[in-house]
Amino acid sequence: MPDVIIRQLTKDDVATFKAIRLEALRMEPAAYASSVEDWASLSDHEWASRLQMPVFVAFQSGEPVGIMGLLRQQASKMKHRSTLIMVYLRDSARGQGLAEGLMDAVARFAAESGVLQIELNVSSQNSRAIRFYERSGFRAIGLIPAGMIHEGEEVDEVIMARRLM
Repeated sequence: MPDVIIRQLTKDDVATFKAIRLEALRMEPAAYASSVEDWASLSDHEWASRLQMPVFVAFQSGEPVGIMGLLRQQASKMKHRSTLIMVYLRDSARGQGLAEGLMDAVARFAAESGVLQIELNVSSQNSRAIRFYERSGFRAIGLIPAGMIHEGEEVDEVIMARRLM
C-alpha cells in the first residue's frame, strides 16, 4: 500500500473528521442510522467533542479515505464492551487492505484499553460489509427486526460480535 497511513484522530483533526464523516453519510446513506443532515449542522465544538471517543482514519497520499470509530460502554459492568461505529471506506480505496488495516488499528486500541468484545450492527442488506466483518472475526449473534427505517423502508439489522481475548 503506497503512501498509506492509519492513525487515531485528535481534537486538532476536526476538519479531517468532518470531511470523511460527511462523505461517508453522503455516499452510503443506507449504511448509517444518522443522516448527513444530522451531522452537517453540528458546530466545530460538537465535532471536536465527538473526537473524545477513538476515531481512526486511513489516509492515502495524505487524503482521508476511510474511517472507523469505537464507542465504549460506560457502565461499570459493561466497560469490557465497545461498539464499532462510522465504518466507511471510499470505493476507490477498496480491495487494497485499508479496511483490514483500520480494523486492526481499532482492535489493537480496544484490546490495549481492556476491551474484551467489539460489537456492531449492520444492515442485513449490506452483504459486502457482513462478509468483511466475518473475515475480521465477527459472528452474527442476533437480528433487530426493522432496526432502521431508510427512505420509508424497514431494514433489519444484524448484530455481530468479536471476542478479543
